[in-house]
Amino acid sequence: MDIDKRNRVIGLFLWVVIIGLGYVLFDSIWSPYQEVLEQRREQQEVRDRMESLRDALIAYERANEEFPEDLDQLIEFLQTDSLMVARRDSLFADGFTNGFNLDQFTYSPRPPGNRFEYARNDTLRPQIYLLTDPDSEDRIGSLERTTMLNASNWD
Repeated sequence: MDIDKRNRVIGLFLWVVIIGLGYVLFDSIWSPYQEVLEQRREQQEVRDRMESLRDALIAYERANEEFPEDLDQLIEFLQTDSLMVARRDSLFADGFTNGFNLDQFTYSPRPPGNRFEYARNDTLRPQIYLLTDPDSEDRIGSLERTTMLNASNWD
């Protein structure tokens, strides 16, 4: 093997190594970035769903002058109130990527899909509630401070 042939083989080998290392570098930047984007999208879906739930809780409170005892009572209201039946698809669709689904309304879109936690404090006036996502620190409202009524912790 003469020196020119050997230099071409070494040059070709080095180009393959450079391209391989370039791909590894690109992937080491791109993959974590995609994971961050997915986490942000998931977080936004959860927050949109929680905001839709907040809107439903406000509608319930306006119609009944108190907040529901639990989320099942809210779902029953959304199923039986004629105004809510007529308008719920347009009012609450923001929390859903594939259209409004009443069966999934009180569940987090974040895997594993746990149900949102809800509690109300009816000993204070005005009544207040706390809506939390069990898989994150996101919450709306407070059980102690009336100034936090309908306020989210991410705004």
